[in-house]
Amino acid sequence: MTRKRAFGIGLAEFPFATAAGFWRWIDLCEQGGIDSFWQTDRLISRAPILESLSALAAVAGRTRRLKIGVNVLSLGLRDPLTVAKQCATIDVLSEGRLLPGFGIGSKRAPEWAALGRDFAAAGRRTDEALEVIRRLWTGAPVTFAGRHVRLTEARIAPVPVQAELPMWIGGGSPAAIRRTARFGTGWQAGPETPAEAAAVIVAIRAALAEAGRSIDPDHYGAGIAFRFGPADAPVVAAAAEAYRARTGRTDPPPFVVGEGDELRERVAAYEAAGVSKFILRPLATDEADMLAQTRRLLAWLGG
Repeated sequence: MTRKRAFGIGLAEFPFATAAGFWRWIDLCEQGGIDSFWQTDRLISRAPILESLSALAAVAGRTRRLKIGVNVLSLGLRDPLTVAKQCATIDVLSEGRLLPGFGIGSKRAPEWAALGRDFAAAGRRTDEALEVIRRLWTGAPVTFAGRHVRLTEARIAPVPVQAELPMWIGGGSPAAIRRTARFGTGWQAGPETPAEAAAVIVAIRAALAEAGRSIDPDHYGAGIAFRFGPADAPVVAAAAEAYRARTGRTDPPPFVVGEGDELRERVAAYEAAGVSKFILRPLATDEADMLAQTRRLLAWLGG
């Protein structure tokens, strides 16, 4: 099967001074042929970041073509019944354009302490939530007695428009690989390099074979933070500092900065690893910069 390459655009920090500026940007993405919009999930932050599912619902109402996804929703921090209902609602009202992505989130995220939750239980909590959400989306009543999730005859309606609403799973740990093989319809790389992503994809395919499941070869993705321009731009340095604080990694951030060839090379490296879906996140300072970077991205995609 020939893999079909697709490019979405991602948003983490909200660089817009007004909602009108955000909608100008969304309109540009919709009209410019971007495949999908992905909102980073973060509940607590000093910088302004939109709540992911609320943002997707709003974007669904503004657009008619753009697919909408979250990269990735931290299920260990949320009630799965509410998430299942929210996702079903967005999928219905967007006429089947939702691409939900799920994971456990970062161990260093401040939400764990703020909510008084133990990160050590995040994996098990996430697995239970994925099982419950998948069953709720069928429309059948769900009774579930887990260590962290309990439901009695819970049922939602309407169910998602998509017969099998996608479950993109994030994370490259052994547990995330097992989670993808058990629940996933796709896998989304985060900080993984192309070489690291290649190893994860091989491991996922082996785990899928053991589980008797398959994932479409088209459904392996990667996120790339990029900027067109010089590497010494202040926004790049600020983003690098934030990346190190958020991840605890000391290696150079995997940003792609340059005039276009660098991004082309990174995409090609991921494609060689088995990736064909991309979320490109502009590093931008404000509304004007975000629009300029996105226009350059559209020109790059058309080149």
